[in-house]
Amino acid sequence: MGWIVYILECADKSLYTGITNDIEGRLKAHEEGKGAKYTKGRGPFTLIYEEDCDDRSTASKREMAIKRLSREEKLKLCNT
Repeated sequence: MGWIVYILECADKSLYTGITNDIEGRLKAHEEGKGAKYTKGRGPFTLIYEEDCDDRSTASKREMAIKRLSREEKLKLCNT
């Protein structure tokens, strides 16, 4: 199973970027308040972007690159 970089839009309209090798399990964890400190209490979430990566290293580098983007650049990436 490959790795995925994803962006969630939180209920407060903020954006969260993360990586996982199990997107369904990770989304469930976020909804249950166990996914990440940032997302706790910010649900419900909308998955607005997914990008497949070959391995964890590539996914982590891409995650960091996306996190450096402005909100507008992230939304443009997501086509929203």
